[in-house]
Amino acid sequence: MSFPDLNFSVLAPIGFVAVGAMVVLMGEVFLSRARTFLGREITEAWIGSMLALTSIVFLALAIYAAWAAFAAGSSAVFNPDNPMLRLDSFSALVSGVIALASLLSCALAIAYLADLRINHGEFYALVLLATAGMLLMVAAVDLLVVFLGLELMSIPIYVLAGFDRRKLRSNESALKYFVIGSFASAVLLYGMALLYGTAGATSFEAIRAGFDAESPMALIGLGLVVVGFAFKISSVPFHQWTPDVYEGAPSVVTAFMSVTVKIAAFATLMRLLALAFGGLGATLVDVLWVLAALTIFVGNVMAIIQENVKRLLAYSSVAHAGYLLIGFVTGTIEGYTAVLFYLFIYLFMNLGAFGVVVALAHRGQECERVESFAGLARSRPGLAALMTLFMISLAGIPGTAGFIAKFVVFSAAVKAGVIWLTILGVLMSVVSIYYYLRIPVLMYMKEPAEDAEFAEVSSGEALVLGLCAAAVLCFGILPNDLTLPLLGKLRLLDWAQESVKLLLGA
Repeated sequence: MSFPDLNFSVLAPIGFVAVGAMVVLMGEVFLSRARTFLGREITEAWIGSMLALTSIVFLALAIYAAWAAFAAGSSAVFNPDNPMLRLDSFSALVSGVIALASLLSCALAIAYLADLRINHGEFYALVLLATAGMLLMVAAVDLLVVFLGLELMSIPIYVLAGFDRRKLRSNESALKYFVIGSFASAVLLYGMALLYGTAGATSFEAIRAGFDAESPMALIGLGLVVVGFAFKISSVPFHQWTPDVYEGAPSVVTAFMSVTVKIAAFATLMRLLALAFGGLGATLVDVLWVLAALTIFVGNVMAIIQENVKRLLAYSSVAHAGYLLIGFVTGTIEGYTAVLFYLFIYLFMNLGAFGVVVALAHRGQECERVESFAGLARSRPGLAALMTLFMISLAGIPGTAGFIAKFVVFSAAVKAGVIWLTILGVLMSVVSIYYYLRIPVLMYMKEPAEDAEFAEVSSGEALVLGLCAAAVLCFGILPNDLTLPLLGKLRLLDWAQESVKLLLGA
């Protein structure tokens, strides 16, 4: 009996994150039983901080493993006899971005959770497990592994949404997300079953070889798979859960899921469409065109009437999903490259905006109302300046990375002849300026409330906000030629294009 020649290096990014989750869980068990450590009394807050730092270390190792795989430029599968996982330039690049987002979320959570008195080790273990599921999704080349990664990602996030069990709103958020997420998973699974019935296999290559565009079963299966992913990326009309879940979940959980879930879902959908279905058919292009148009329009219009900042950012997230779908409609290398670049920039813009909301929380009271930002420029000028920067970047105003991201997407769409959808995207970007600049106007032109109290910014929050702000500014000026000490030259656009070309076999 011969054993398969397994390549365990393919599992390196996922392995570091999964092992980190186990270490965090065991670490909490042992530390909670001890009374002192090196002569220092062990407190619940100290345990939470140590476990957060442990999570950050393992996520940093995952980033290093992903970067090493990307720099090597090779493509390897875990089991050559049954290729279900592939670590190539595309999956390595996306894995590194997801791990970076999770790392920043852990750093952002330390002081916030300690203030709420829920800084428990299981929070970081759940973040790591969800991250492992995301990395599994983006490296998958088989529908079974995609679904396994999807569930490994979703179940911990259901728990995280209701992590503050004392608040009814948090429990409601978790229940809504669980019910709707379970329905979306069922739809996706049924679509996968129909594709298996058509192709006789679950691997992307077999589906591409056996997919019959004339078969009703195949078309229905593909449609259900697209609908399942549409739920995960918050595309209209499958977006209803987004504002309620974002509002009810703890702010740091909202920050984590708003970025990482979107990156993982879009990257997995891109890999699936590219490898399993090749060039997009006219019918699928039309479906994506309609989804993009509805998502852009509804997301921006609904954001205008929001009075809660987290709901405003939720509808903003919906609108950005529409902009990203424009890249899918093009079906070109330039379009997919624009999507990858946009996702990387979106990480810093959105995480930074939610980071300010997290930093303003005080004694368990969230700074969620739009009116709560009135006069912030006088009481907290630094946070007001950062929030202004993130808002104008999300709006796509020149001089910021958000403008470059939208410009790249719209340019790829125009080049591919997707004119009307581009016009809609540009017009709705202009509309978005109203609700994005509404918050800076309140911060700089209104008097602060007399009873407004804000906690001091922690070192973790300051680090995350500073990094996000630097990325928004630097990539807004030098998006493809940024040279940094130790890191060298960052060529995001070139890296995205190289990984997409390898993915598409161009």
